[in-house]
Amino acid sequence: MKHQISSKHLDFNTLKQIIDSKVAIELSEDAVKRITHCRSYLDDKVNSLAEPVYGINTGFGSLYNKSIDTADLGKLQENLVMSHACGCGEEVPAAIVKIMLFLKIQGLSYGNSGVQLQTVQRLIDFYNHEIFPVVYTQGSLGASGDLAPLAHLCLPLIGMGEVYFKAKKVKSAEVLNQFGWQPIKLQSKEGLALLNGTQFMSAYGTYAVMQSQRMMLLADIIGALSLDAYDGRIEPFHHLIHQIRPHKGQIATALRYRQLLTDSEMIKRKKAHVQDPYSFRCIPQVHGASKDALDHVSFVIFNEINSVTDNPTVFPDDDLVISAGNFHGQPLALVLDFLAIALSELANISERRTYQLISGQRGLPSFLVADPGLNSGMMIPQYTAASIVSQNKQLCMPASVDSIVSSNGQEDHVSMGANAATKLYKVLGNTEKVLAIELLNAAQAFEFRRPLKSSAPLESFLSLFRKEVSFMNTDRILYTDIQSSINFLQSVNVNQYE
Repeated sequence: MKHQISSKHLDFNTLKQIIDSKVAIELSEDAVKRITHCRSYLDDKVNSLAEPVYGINTGFGSLYNKSIDTADLGKLQENLVMSHACGCGEEVPAAIVKIMLFLKIQGLSYGNSGVQLQTVQRLIDFYNHEIFPVVYTQGSLGASGDLAPLAHLCLPLIGMGEVYFKAKKVKSAEVLNQFGWQPIKLQSKEGLALLNGTQFMSAYGTYAVMQSQRMMLLADIIGALSLDAYDGRIEPFHHLIHQIRPHKGQIATALRYRQLLTDSEMIKRKKAHVQDPYSFRCIPQVHGASKDALDHVSFVIFNEINSVTDNPTVFPDDDLVISAGNFHGQPLALVLDFLAIALSELANISERRTYQLISGQRGLPSFLVADPGLNSGMMIPQYTAASIVSQNKQLCMPASVDSIVSSNGQEDHVSMGANAATKLYKVLGNTEKVLAIELLNAAQAFEFRRPLKSSAPLESFLSLFRKEVSFMNTDRILYTDIQSSINFLQSVNVNQYE
């Protein structure tokens, strides 16, 4: 069964299901009608134009005052795609290119972009056959749309650029020949429709939201295991505390911890200490704030992926072609920075819990090894976590407060949302690593609490983890254990612990 691209709002769960299950996509009848209606209107408009209309019969950016002959309108659009393919840096991961393709198709399907039906259909062909264009991480200012990344995404439409097909990087023309496809002959306005838009930023944001939802669940489970292994107290999670400071995320986190630790033998035993460090005592406040941030970010990105963001925008039923600024990435830039900060704080507090676990307190051996001195135990994984957390802090310098003049001053304020997006991707990966190191330490620490048991869900989680990473009796190479812990977090079915 295929997923139909339509005007219906696309939510993250639906998009994740489509992406993960490799569902083929197709245009709904309504989408086909909107696209063809808009294109037909634009063709008629072009034939009757008596004055310049930006991007249709003019140059681009500060060249808006250069008129283009009707016979050259197709060449104008092809030149636009070629000249804007100026990406540098690392290649965008295939998982994000796939989302970019989907979101570009979704945005064009609303019928306000003036593209040919065959152009959208070719993008769908790429998506369904897993032909992923080579796109680069650097080049977008996040303002006139993600110009350079989207140019690389769309070069294969005209038989140029490179793609990944069947795990190999090949020339786009080779793949077109293999399928018997002719390069698309772009018509008026199409290049702008393809290159203007926020799909680079939006794809990174969408990916980060979906991964962050999972990361929040994992952070709670791992934090609960650390709390129990540290012989922490449950009182800071009491519902009355959070009723009198009713932040949504804080209340939800406290409830989650009460549920996760309900039948733990460790949490119920009498405590010799009256308080825990903030990294344990303030988990509801810190994890909860990150969850509330994610809620806001999700709201903004949900709006964005269900929007038309190219320029100029065509309104065929109103006989209007309007040049405006829906491609400006400021709404995204702000929240992409915000989510990076929220994730960074999850890593920050996680590393502090790791530090407490190895510090030789509350009956746990120094560095969580039976013979410290001869063995260094878990000393250096904490160094690694601290290094990663520090890098996160550096990456969390907001990109959205920056701007730079471009296009001879015509584009005089830009969002830098693309830089925010790629920084967020790094922070997301870094946070996963720090949580994996905390899990490694928490699991190690809990073995020194035996024969006491944690709760049923945490013991189940521990049991699964122990199939991948064994208890460390004496020193051994640990980078493989860290990688195994990362792999475990990426593969474990976290939803069963909700």
